[in-house]
Order: sequence, then C-alpha cells, then structure tokens
Amino acid sequence: MSYRISCHYKHRYGSRDRQTAFTLIELLVSLSLFAVLSIIAYSTLQSIMEARQRSEAQAERLMALQALFTIMERDFEQAIQREIRDIFGDHQAALLGTAEAVEFSRTGRRNPAGFARSNLLRVAYLLEDGRLVRRTWGIMDRAQDSQYQEALLAEDIETIEIRYMDGQLNWKNQWPIPDPVRTTPPGLPRAIEFSIENDELGRITRLFRIPQGTITPPKGAS
Repeated sequence: MSYRISCHYKHRYGSRDRQTAFTLIELLVSLSLFAVLSIIAYSTLQSIMEARQRSEAQAERLMALQALFTIMERDFEQAIQREIRDIFGDHQAALLGTAEAVEFSRTGRRNPAGFARSNLLRVAYLLEDGRLVRRTWGIMDRAQDSQYQEALLAEDIETIEIRYMDGQLNWKNQWPIPDPVRTTPPGLPRAIEFSIENDELGRITRLFRIPQGTITPPKGAS
C-alpha cells in the first residue's frame, strides 16, 4: 500500500516539478525577448526623434533664409540711381558689386517718428567669416566719422555668389561694367542673382528684379 502511495506521489508531484521548471524557462525566454524588443523600440524611437530634430532644424534654417530673401527683395526693388561720395570725397556708383559683395542706394527708408531726414538709405550685403551681414548707412555722402549699422542675417554660410544682368540680358560678375570711354554715370543692372551655399542646405539661388534697371537695345536697333 505504501509503495503505491509513494509511486502515486512521485507520479503526481514529479510531473508538477517538471512543469514548473519549464514555466521558468519560458519566463526567462520571454524576458529576454522583451529586453531585445525594448532595445529595438528604443533605438527606433531615438532615430525618429533625431530625424525629427534634424527636420525641425532644417525647417528653421529655411524659414530664416526665406526671411533673408524677403529683406533682400525689399531692398533691391527699391534700388535707385543715386550716386554717393565716399569718405575721401570720390564719386561712387549707385550700385557697386562684385561676386562676393554688393552695395547700393535705395529709397523707401521708413520714418515712423516723422524726423526731418531723407528717405534714402545705403545698403550693403557681404560675407564675413561665414556670416552674411547687412550694413546700412543713414548718410548717403559719407564723412570720415560716418558709422554704419550691421545686422546678422545668416550664419554657417560657406560661400555667396552674386551676378548682375546688363541691359542686353548678359550676366556679369561685377558692376558697373568696366568701360574706359563712359561719359555718363553707370546705370543699374536689370536683375541680380544671389546664391548662398552651405553644407546642410546646399546651394540656394534667388533672382531679384531691379525695377529701374538699365535697358540697352541691341546694337543696330533703333
């Protein structure tokens, strides 16, 4: 009788021990799989967050460039044919430009306080140490102590390239176009092409029309 009870006990509880041991193995496997899935999910989430941050940063840079081009468009569309005198008293063209900088006269200077002053402004765009800046002079004909105001428009700019369209729709790398026999003041270009380049956004080019730009008929045309 006791032998039967012993066999019955071993049969019943021995299989229970084996079932319990198998459940612990399953638990360990499940925990391992959960840990692996958690690592994968965390890595995926981190990649998504980093991509989102990069997208937001790029969107902010694009918005900043759009604001920059809006300022430039406002300036160029109000360019006028007004020569100036530099600090040495020499005459300078209404618009002076190279491939890396441009300076010109414009009208439409705001005067909300109603001060007794001119509505003209001298503006310059140039690149300094990777920073695109805008300089303005409230005095058109400068003296030795004339000061300018400077505003930072963009940073981390690798290069800028400026081109000028003449009256015959040809692009030039400087303005005024050299002319040793010129007897009248040089006019304004018909348009200005402004290109900005950096590592993240690549090359971005905008074309600005000059409303008062010079129109030169082709040779032989009436």
